Amino acid sequence: MAAPPARARADYDYLIKLLLIGDSGVGKSCLLLRFSDGSFTTSFITTIGIDFKIRTIDLDGKRIKLQIWDTAGQERFRTITTAYYRGAMGILLVYDVTDESSFNNIRNWIRNIEQHASDNVNKVLVGNKADMDESKRAVPTSKGQALADEYGIKFFETSAKTNLNVEEVFCSIARDIKQRLADSDSKAEPQTIKINQPDQAGGAAENAKNSGCCGQ
Repeated sequence: MAAPPARARADYDYLIKLLLIGDSGVGKSCLLLRFSDGSFTTSFITTIGIDFKIRTIDLDGKRIKLQIWDTAGQERFRTITTAYYRGAMGILLVYDVTDESSFNNIRNWIRNIEQHASDNVNKVLVGNKADMDESKRAVPTSKGQALADEYGIKFFETSAKTNLNVEEVFCSIARDIKQRLADSDSKAEPQTIKINQPDQAGGAAENAKNSGCCGQ
């Protein structure tokens, strides 16, 4: 019996590799756990080196397999994690809205990206722990937005604890990367005609209905 074609065996349309970076204790592992497993824990366990999880989502009618790498924020592990920058297609820069030093260090993390990552890597700024009482907040939303605007990247405030904007931030960067990859494919093959595609209006409406947050 003949083997099915490779396309039929694939369980996804795109494989997207994401990297979570930021200071230790900002909640990178909690964001990943919330997004991948839908759970949250208050126990703090330091990531040793690097860890990753996989989640497959439906995005605008495409099956996207996300491979999300969670890096250690401590200085002594940064020589390990720099090796993962090059393969990343998208990077989430995470800080803690109650810890101003973690916000100030975002510029250092961006310099690491510029040094080690691909030039066209997608980036998003994430202010985590937005559920905390306003009296504990050290970084105003406006300050986070201003920094994101300075670098020309998107900005989200999230809470892994309450699930605020967690789906949205991962879906947003995945959508931007998917579009970049699609644009790159179309430039590489300018004469390729894609068939069996739904019309844009009807297809978009149907995909939005079926894809949850990722279709919005």
